[in-house]
Amino acid sequence: MKINTPTYNKAFAEDVLKGLSDEKKHLSSRYFYDDEGSHIFQQIMEMPEYYPTNCEFEILSEQSEQILEQLNFNGKFNIVEFGSGDGIKTKQLLKTFLGKNADFTYVPIDISEEAILILEENIRVSLPEIKMNSKIGDYFDILADISKDETPNLFLFLGGNIGNYKKEDAIDLLQKFASGMKKGDKLLMGIDLQKSPRTIQKAYDDPHGITKAFNMNLLKRINRELEADIDLSQFDFYCHYNPENGEVNSYLFSLAQQSFDSKVLNRSFTFQKGETIWTELSKKYSFSEIEELAEKLDFKVLENFLDSKNYFTDSLWEK
Repeated sequence: MKINTPTYNKAFAEDVLKGLSDEKKHLSSRYFYDDEGSHIFQQIMEMPEYYPTNCEFEILSEQSEQILEQLNFNGKFNIVEFGSGDGIKTKQLLKTFLGKNADFTYVPIDISEEAILILEENIRVSLPEIKMNSKIGDYFDILADISKDETPNLFLFLGGNIGNYKKEDAIDLLQKFASGMKKGDKLLMGIDLQKSPRTIQKAYDDPHGITKAFNMNLLKRINRELEADIDLSQFDFYCHYNPENGEVNSYLFSLAQQSFDSKVLNRSFTFQKGETIWTELSKKYSFSEIEELAEKLDFKVLENFLDSKNYFTDSLWEK
């Protein structure tokens, strides 16, 4: 690949080149979250149709005491969070645990130093008495160090992020988590549940056009960062929920036969009318699938904590 500009995101450039060169075109959802994408996602979370955030917030606000009881830890333990984000939902859990005099250290992990600094400030302002030991870096490098300590751990993987992984990738990810866990450690994982197809469809194809803007921002990034000349008016957004397998698949699609160039990639890309770019999977689970996944990885499901609508679960597993 010939690079014609001195500053670019190499991983983004390489993934776009591969994704748009494959027979079935695709772009990774990991690239949704530049500054503009993150801002748009905040708008998505505020939409009345987008239920996952509010459902998990409700669970952690109202059932954290029951979660603490199920942990059954004696003495000190760690709360280790993968991809802690802004910590707004986690704060509900931490506040309850502190109120019950639980002896824990909060260990948020993020590859972004800036994200960790913002999180620390948010948490310490609200919970000045909390013990924190933030980690910056790759989950699995840090997990290897944590596993050497005898202190019991509650691992958090919230937000329903497991749904963005294909089955084999979800198993691979959870196997990596499990490899760094000791017998008796717990995992609290946010999982979106199967429900009315209409409820799910509205959450991912909203009438306000916000989800469309979120997906179209991938093309804006290509234009801006890879010096491309994509005509955004010639693409549209579509998503589809399949209630038989619980999968939401999202796409951008071409409204006409067209091509565009990227100076950074030194390539042209051609699209047929109606040709798609797959952008995201969001898998919705049944309870039997949750049990099956846990058993495959030698976990025991202790309890599925549910919101009042039974739309979402924070599922507590034991190693």
